[in-house]
Amino acid sequence: MDLAAARIYIAAALARMNTAYGQPVFDEWAVLGLGGQKGVLAYHGPRPERFRREMPDDAAPLRAEAAGQPAGVGDIVFTLAGDGPRHDAFVRVGASSYLVCNHTAKSMADIRANPGWLKAQAVLFELGEKFRADPLAE
Repeated sequence: MDLAAARIYIAAALARMNTAYGQPVFDEWAVLGLGGQKGVLAYHGPRPERFRREMPDDAAPLRAEAAGQPAGVGDIVFTLAGDGPRHDAFVRVGASSYLVCNHTAKSMADIRANPGWLKAQAVLFELGEKFRADPLAE
């Protein structure tokens, strides 16, 4: 899958998650490339001017959670330590590309407290399966 198609699938899935949840689940997302295409490949959220600069600190709890865990394309990792602007989850969308999701004012613990989370989570897993079947080209 190319980046343009990936952006469409991601935006549609997050909109479906918001509907299932009853409010925004994640108000920020980015596609990050660590391989052939490096850096922030796509971004949507409230802090475009600060995202790149703050990313190393904001990603620290999620990186710690993912350390040592195998993560194949389509796999999802969550962290409960991602409060505020710190990243809450990632989906591996390609061989060396990741979709990072975040709610800039809530933690995953806050998000999970809403009963709509189970329905919203199912949509996120469907998105992971979409990338497992058709990974982001790098």
